[in-house]
Amino acid sequence: MQKMTESLSAQFNDLSGIHPGLWPLAPRMLCATAALISVLIVGWFFYWSPQFDDLSRGQQEEKALQDGYKVRIQQSINLDGLRKQKLQVAQYVSSLEKQLPSKAEMDALLSDINQAGLGRGLQFELFRPGQAVAKDYYAELPIEIKLTGNYHDIGAFVSDIAHLNRIVTLKNLNVTAGKDGSLGLEVIAKTFRYLDPEEIVSQRKVNKGGQK
Repeated sequence: MQKMTESLSAQFNDLSGIHPGLWPLAPRMLCATAALISVLIVGWFFYWSPQFDDLSRGQQEEKALQDGYKVRIQQSINLDGLRKQKLQVAQYVSSLEKQLPSKAEMDALLSDINQAGLGRGLQFELFRPGQAVAKDYYAELPIEIKLTGNYHDIGAFVSDIAHLNRIVTLKNLNVTAGKDGSLGLEVIAKTFRYLDPEEIVSQRKVNKGGQK
């Protein structure tokens, strides 16, 4: 073992000035190994590593495309169901729209609300429509109502309002007892109506101006 070590060490002596091609076998093998390692390191950082990065990105893009394809396949499978749901929603919206009066029909609706109270023998102390508040496709109209009557007639009036063909909601109900045993009802009735085509265009302009 010692002789082998001495022999290897001797091959590395006095190499200066000698062409590497004439070196003994051990120095030449060591230099070749070092050169190979250097080439591998340089190749990894400047050639293979970018290619591996490109491969990784390609794999990620492939997975994203596969996921998108699966989503589209699932959507196509559920397309008929979605179409049926869309039709059902459209029918439901249409039924709600029929409960909204037009601007020309608002007077008739206000009369219906007033007659609902008079028909129950209630006494109106206040019936005051407020300023309409325009939304995207409809307008809200609050109505301040103050009336008096007995318990059962007021309850029947509230029920009649709930069963009108048009949508009317009652908010901020306040019931007070009178000295003669009657009850007083203060409430905000809120109803809704369609916006005319001109009003819709105007409201869209207002909304765009607000967004700016």
